[in-house]
Amino acid sequence: MDDHLLERLRRFHNDYFPDYKDQFQHLVEQGQHPTILFVGCSDSRLVPYMLTGTGPGELFIVRNVGALVPPYNGLHGLHGTAAAIEYAVLNLHVSHIIVCGHSHCGAMKALYEEISPEAKNLQAWLDLAREAALPVQVSEEALRRTEQRSVVLQLERLMAYPMVRQRVEQRQISLHGWHYVIEEGEVYVFDVKSGSFVPATHAEHSGTGPYHDVDPDNGSIFNEVDASWYPGGASR
Repeated sequence: MDDHLLERLRRFHNDYFPDYKDQFQHLVEQGQHPTILFVGCSDSRLVPYMLTGTGPGELFIVRNVGALVPPYNGLHGLHGTAAAIEYAVLNLHVSHIIVCGHSHCGAMKALYEEISPEAKNLQAWLDLAREAALPVQVSEEALRRTEQRSVVLQLERLMAYPMVRQRVEQRQISLHGWHYVIEEGEVYVFDVKSGSFVPATHAEHSGTGPYHDVDPDNGSIFNEVDASWYPGGASR
């Protein structure tokens, strides 16, 4: 049986690495200094380096099912995502944090479906996104809105991390909510003032959420988005 993984490792060493050898050597000698923390879904169709046009040493990446952010209070148990957020802010001093969801997300779809009783960890993990689910019949539009609502929910949860909130309020960190529509090749960025996601090809910024030039204690941004999207009277 052909070992395709071994072939790819050799291709990296022989074909790719020589072109970037000096860059990797510099990153070893000087250490990593990424300016962006990218919190993304584990979905194989989401490729952070392609979306952002970045290379080695530019992104600090943490990925999980659904691009979810666990609460700072630790009630959801120990988690690598929370540790990565703290490390990125306190040790790497990133200036941007991106939460990137995407279309056709299996995690968001699972919010409306039965989950195998064997998947106890998945069941508990998805609780972090249940507030984003809509009380409607599942449809493509409902899933799209759920995906975007979840992104905003995670941004708000980030603000419960003291080190994140302090730096956002001091304008040392910018938070960005992105929703990548795979079939369009378009990233929709969250605009906090309009409470909507705007296609990057027409946007005036890469995302202003939450709380850029907005009082962080003046109500919930998530609730503002919720009010504009909530289809009252609909039933699941």
